[in-house]
Amino acid sequence: MGKDVIVACDFPNAEQTLAFLDKFQGRKPFVKIGMELFYGAGPDIVRQIKARGHKIFLDLKLHDIPNTVKKAMMVLRDLDVDICNLHAAGTIRMMEAALEGLTRPDGSRPMLIAVTQLTSTDQEALEKDLLIERPIDEVVMHYALNARKAGLDGVVCSPLEAGKVHDVCGKDFLTVTPGVRFADGDVGDQKRVMTPAEAKKVGSDYIVVGRPITAAEDPVAAYERCIAEFIG
Repeated sequence: MGKDVIVACDFPNAEQTLAFLDKFQGRKPFVKIGMELFYGAGPDIVRQIKARGHKIFLDLKLHDIPNTVKKAMMVLRDLDVDICNLHAAGTIRMMEAALEGLTRPDGSRPMLIAVTQLTSTDQEALEKDLLIERPIDEVVMHYALNARKAGLDGVVCSPLEAGKVHDVCGKDFLTVTPGVRFADGDVGDQKRVMTPAEAKKVGSDYIVVGRPITAAEDPVAAYERCIAEFIG
């Protein structure tokens, strides 16, 4: 799959989400469905958005014992999404189990990627809250390598780490990067951010953009600006 911009539809219900997507009469954006929307609207919102012709990244960040994650993935695989994810912190064994559960009887499956560290986490939080004293860059690369060993397709990481992930794990190992903001925009609660153009330069495969598009006066124009800056 080539580079793309994924729009984070972080809305609380189906009505707001579908009203937002109604604005896009031309190009159908790749859509991220996260916890807020999935828990608020249920699995049917995935089916509705898929029926409209959108690709879907189902961002639920599973993290549990291997058997539980495997069984959850067996349910999610039937929603026909394009990307699912989990937390790499769940261990290689959990990631392997997730991959087993996500794979359909015919061998097909959505792409599976792992969250290394959240883009809201900085070195201070890593050390004080999680008692991880290694540099955050080293932790991210170790988790990315674990994901590759488990057979996953890529990781969610900060755009600041995308280039090094490719160096460590290979060019075909996908980097999906949130924490992307326009140069003239508000960074919100993200700690490690880049512009779409900068993310392109460092080798991000997919960028995830939420509020700079969803909260824009003209969301379609903001989306097309992202496409222009990131893909060209």
